[in-house]
Amino acid sequence: MSSQFDELKRQVMESQVWQSIFRHGYEDTPRNRILMVSGNVWLHLHPSKVRKHATRLRFTWCMGGITFLMYLVTVVTGVYLMFYYRPVAEYAYADIKYLEFDMPFGMLMRNMHRWAAHGMVIAVWLHMFRVFMTGSYKPPREFNWLVGVILLVLTLLLSFTGYLLPWDQLSIWAVSVGSNMGRATPLLGNEGPFAELLGVNPIYDARAFLFGGGEIGAHTLLRFYILHCIFIPLVTSLFLAVHFWRIRRDGISGPAL
Repeated sequence: MSSQFDELKRQVMESQVWQSIFRHGYEDTPRNRILMVSGNVWLHLHPSKVRKHATRLRFTWCMGGITFLMYLVTVVTGVYLMFYYRPVAEYAYADIKYLEFDMPFGMLMRNMHRWAAHGMVIAVWLHMFRVFMTGSYKPPREFNWLVGVILLVLTLLLSFTGYLLPWDQLSIWAVSVGSNMGRATPLLGNEGPFAELLGVNPIYDARAFLFGGGEIGAHTLLRFYILHCIFIPLVTSLFLAVHFWRIRRDGISGPAL
């Protein structure tokens, strides 16, 4: 009985269908392992070789993976929220209330989106802190460190632009206070350094660009919606792809031996 089963197993594994799906027949060597990783649509995103001690949670904290997971949660829940939200001053607040109290799973989706955004900010700060404290920004990973700094700024901008979308008093005044920093931004704000030298005035500075004018209004809501839902996510996804590519190329850093 056992011999018949072994023969049947051999015939199945040697069949064209089985080999076309599972790609059997490779000799188990380090070179073939690297080829299988680099040729797989999912595994090629990960380095072909990783030092064993670099995968210990007490060293990596897994903050990079958690940050990316939080980003995926915000994207999925954000797409759901976009179906029921209109970036119009007359309807924005009412749409949020309708979404939260009348739509199936609306409150769950909104809270998942909000808490995932908070978690992403916390995780990316902890990730940068871990990378700095362990010296993982040193050669040959200086370029990826700069990409990570850009991703940190983009994460903060995602949270800032999304804060206005509920269109209530808390969000409007919070964005008003935060955007006032744009007036003091060097080279970009009319009250910042070198503003007179470059001819920057209140009509054409960073704050006016965000607001679409001198005060918060319907145009501000539309601009923040476009930045939050289209422009910044696209730029973030681009830099994430570069970040993962550099991790694959440079490898995951490990503790000093």
